[in-house]
Amino acid sequence: MKKQIVVLVLLAVVSASTVFAQGKYMTKNGHIEFFSATPMENIAANNDKVSSVLDSQTGKLDFALLIKAFEFEKALMQEHFNENYMESDKFPKSTFKGQVVNISDVNFSKNGTYNVTVKGDLTIHGVTKTVETPGTITVKDGTVSANAKFSVALADYNIEIPKLVRDNIAKTIAITVAMNYQPYEK
Repeated sequence: MKKQIVVLVLLAVVSASTVFAQGKYMTKNGHIEFFSATPMENIAANNDKVSSVLDSQTGKLDFALLIKAFEFEKALMQEHFNENYMESDKFPKSTFKGQVVNISDVNFSKNGTYNVTVKGDLTIHGVTKTVETPGTITVKDGTVSANAKFSVALADYNIEIPKLVRDNIAKTIAITVAMNYQPYEK
C-alpha cells in the first residue's frame, strides 16, 4: 500500500511539473542587432547569446543579454563600446521584463504569423524605461519565433558620447530582435 501511495505522489509531482512547463518557450541563442546610421559612419553590432523566455498562456516575456557579447566588425569599435559608452564592467547586462499584451491573438497550435504588441521595462546602462513596440510571433510546426524592431535614444539611458566622435554615432539607435524559441522542457 505504501508503495502505491509513493508511486501516486511521484506521478502527481511529474504531472504537475509537466503542466507547469507547458506553454513556455525559451532560447539561449537569440539574436539582437543594433545599428547606428550617420553621414560619417554606420555602426552595427550583433549579439547571438540572448536568453529569452516566452509564456504563451500569460504573454510574459523576459530577455537577458551580456553587453560584452556584442560583436563589431572592428575590434576598436567593440573596445570603445564596452569601455567608454556602455561601461560594460559597471553595467554588464541588459534586460527586458514585460509581456505580449495581446497574447490571446496568437494561436500557438496553428501555423501562422501574428501581429503583437510588446510592452515592458527595458534596462540598459543601469537605467530602466518602459517601452512598447509592435512585433510578430510566427508559429511553424511547433516552433515559435518572435521579431521586433524599435529605436532607443542614447540620452534616455544616460549613455554619453564624447564630443570628438558625436557626429559618428546616431543619437537614436535602431534595435532588431530575432528569437527562435523551442518548447521549454524541465
